[in-house]
Amino acid sequence: MSLFKRAVYFFCTNPDIDPVAGRVFDKLSEIYNLHETDIIVDDSPVLEYSDEGGDRFYFVGTHKVICHDYNNYLPVINNYFSDYDMTGLITWHEGHNAPDRILSVHTTGDVETGCFGPANPVYMHNLLLSLENNRTNAQLADFTVTTEATHWSGVIYGGGTPDMIPQFPVPIVDIEIGSTSESWSNETAAKVIAQSLTGIFTVNEKSFKSLLCAGGVHFEPSFANAVFQTWEDNAFGISHILGNHWLVTGQYEGEDGQARLEACVNSIQGGINGIVFHDNLKGAYKEQLRVLGRKLNVPVFKHKLLRRPWDISF
Repeated sequence: MSLFKRAVYFFCTNPDIDPVAGRVFDKLSEIYNLHETDIIVDDSPVLEYSDEGGDRFYFVGTHKVICHDYNNYLPVINNYFSDYDMTGLITWHEGHNAPDRILSVHTTGDVETGCFGPANPVYMHNLLLSLENNRTNAQLADFTVTTEATHWSGVIYGGGTPDMIPQFPVPIVDIEIGSTSESWSNETAAKVIAQSLTGIFTVNEKSFKSLLCAGGVHFEPSFANAVFQTWEDNAFGISHILGNHWLVTGQYEGEDGQARLEACVNSIQGGINGIVFHDNLKGAYKEQLRVLGRKLNVPVFKHKLLRRPWDISF
């Protein structure tokens, strides 16, 4: 068993496709002492950086966003990186009514069909904390570090089918700058992300209470804010967030709802210690979560209780 950890990050360096990833990729050489490896992806060598503790980080430039052409990239990443500890995809965020000046992170999955990629709440917490610390140090005061509901852009861009998501066995998160051209071109934001990628394995002495989150809006502030809340020697571990819209379109109130919820929990490394739902979630979905909580013997509670974690019966 290796004593060091390995993370790999993917960047579509074509600015005509991705207005963010190439900027972040360019910042890497300013920050880290990078070395070329023997691994070649899209005609270019994968770059490597090793930190003082021996953990290793690999940076892969690609012609396309990997999930937009997963039929092509899935065999490649499985061949080279399937035994790594963590994966990240650096990209941009946009969308109707999407918040601007954000640094966002989300896990990978297609909630509607119940196909979930592996998730690691500790590493995701470390990454979010690293982003927040570097954002503060860079005095990027008008930006906010946040989470997004679990989703996968491969479906939207026709890059593959949802059943392909679990076929890559390493936890993967999207790391994004959003949501307008002004934010995408912000050099400080790009540098903050580049600086933060090596913070994903930072040793954290907190005891993590891993939560399955459900309901709320796509950028649900109560779930995002929970990441930065600590009490005594505890912290919340946030990974998969099941957005309200996809719970409805996926008909999670039906017979398949429990199986999909269980598949989600099974994809979270280390399991969960609790289930939190937004109080606006309809009763049928709350009941499915309560059933799941009884099966797993974990507390199920409203999102407002996140502000009083000492009152949660873990």
